[in-house]
Amino acid sequence: MTPSLFSLLLLLFTLLLLGTARAEDPYHFHTWDVKYATLSPLGTPQKIITINDQFPGPRLNGTSNNNIVVNVFNHLDEPLLFTWNGIQQRKNSWQEGLPGTNCPIPPGTNVTYKFQVKDQIGSYYYYPSTSLHRAAGGYGPITVHSRELIPVPYDFPEAEHTVLVGDWYTKPLPDLLKLLESGRSLGRPEGVVINGKGGKIEPNPNPKEEPMFTMLPGKTYRYRFCNVGMRNSINVRFQKHSMKLVEIEGSHTVQNMYDSLDVHLGQCYAVLVTADQAPGDYYLIASTRFTKEVVVARALVRYSGGKSPAPSEMPEAPVGWAWSLNQFRSQRWNLTASAARPNPQGSYHYGKINITRTIKIVNTAGSVDGKLRYAINGVSHVNPETPLKLAEYFRVADKVFKYNLIKDNPGEVGETMTMAPDVVNATFRDFIEIIFENPEKSVQTWHLAGYSFFSVAIEPGKWTPAKRSNYNLLDAVSRNTIQVYPGCWAAVMLTMDNAGMWNLRAGSTERAYLGQQLYFSVLSPELSLRDEYNLPDDQLLCGIVKDMPRPKLYTI
Repeated sequence: MTPSLFSLLLLLFTLLLLGTARAEDPYHFHTWDVKYATLSPLGTPQKIITINDQFPGPRLNGTSNNNIVVNVFNHLDEPLLFTWNGIQQRKNSWQEGLPGTNCPIPPGTNVTYKFQVKDQIGSYYYYPSTSLHRAAGGYGPITVHSRELIPVPYDFPEAEHTVLVGDWYTKPLPDLLKLLESGRSLGRPEGVVINGKGGKIEPNPNPKEEPMFTMLPGKTYRYRFCNVGMRNSINVRFQKHSMKLVEIEGSHTVQNMYDSLDVHLGQCYAVLVTADQAPGDYYLIASTRFTKEVVVARALVRYSGGKSPAPSEMPEAPVGWAWSLNQFRSQRWNLTASAARPNPQGSYHYGKINITRTIKIVNTAGSVDGKLRYAINGVSHVNPETPLKLAEYFRVADKVFKYNLIKDNPGEVGETMTMAPDVVNATFRDFIEIIFENPEKSVQTWHLAGYSFFSVAIEPGKWTPAKRSNYNLLDAVSRNTIQVYPGCWAAVMLTMDNAGMWNLRAGSTERAYLGQQLYFSVLSPELSLRDEYNLPDDQLLCGIVKDMPRPKLYTI
């Protein structure tokens, strides 16, 4: 080969590599070793699920449209899955990481998750979705930033702090499982943890206490709060500092100021806090809401160079759910901000789209064979051995589950329950309305995977079609969770345009584990690669599909 021909081929090869690199968005690769470690979040030694020896686990940090690759090595002694709470997995429920979509990772093996965050921004988190593993930790933050060409509606902060807060149990995981399997509730948690650490309010704080967060005087910081707990809503607040709300679960918000925020199960908020007080120490305080006995934790925030101790007076949390409902009503979408919009494009004018289907969801508690269960419209979900998505993809759904066991309008729901896999057929690209009615005495939180929806209303009483006149049809926040207060209803609206198998579940881990969840099956009529990705080549297979030949691949 002549030198000139070699140079020409080298140039062509280089151009090909550059073209390939530019064809895709950046990749972020992560390797996770998941194992147990003995830690003491509340002072009592217990087995905690760690990732790379960390609890909480490492942050998944990226930018809109980045590709995330996470190679998970399961060193536990039982099967494991991770789910990515709030990441929409557009066309890709194969990566959702739930028992209804994926086979669990066997002990001593590894599986690689590959997904793209598409046009999302915002604050999210991940956690183990198998068994009751969430009670043993294994969770961590996900942050997705706007691309450089898309401005955010506030000055870029000096830095940001992630705050994963939630209630915590000190009972060993097997004991918690025994409680549920024997038909009893988990009961009250023993405490609250902030980033995996419990900080009780003491009369005489330790003068040598190390800060969890630091701030430079005069600078502004972004705090990302997520409630990763099991059972309770959490109120968060700072001593002598206000919070400017700027984002809820991927949506920029109208920038209201708050002295405290209620963060319900599964929810994430981002706020700006300015270090505008006298340099010294201050506390971030987190406490349970709507509980007979309030459990409180705190984390130290220190101004760099400050030496004065934290004030002794602790700000109190609000009382009652009416305050919390008013806070929800004050939260509005920032329509002037440049950011990703929900799909399909134009659906942010959601108030002008005709509703094609209304589904009413009523949560109930009861018993089956003398054991505690929770249900949606009388059906208590059970995960079959074969994941629902795989059964559907391999055309053997009829051997695993039945569609539409629940009615769209259940009427009066009694205590009678049916235990079965709960799968609702949804028509691709329908614009639907979901009504959540809560006849119980506890606050309920709901999360819908694969989507963001418009949280248009929460009101006391029962829903009727006439209540639509009270909807916010202009600037309701687009998000993936909604809370429903006792004796109240909530309404959300969305376009079912993301093909796949998507989980609607209670934010309460106990309630979801004991049946308060279902799946929406959203199939593209064309079974086209344009609408949904094919089953990945390395996807684990289990149940009745384990040895079946793979179906014909989708094409454009």
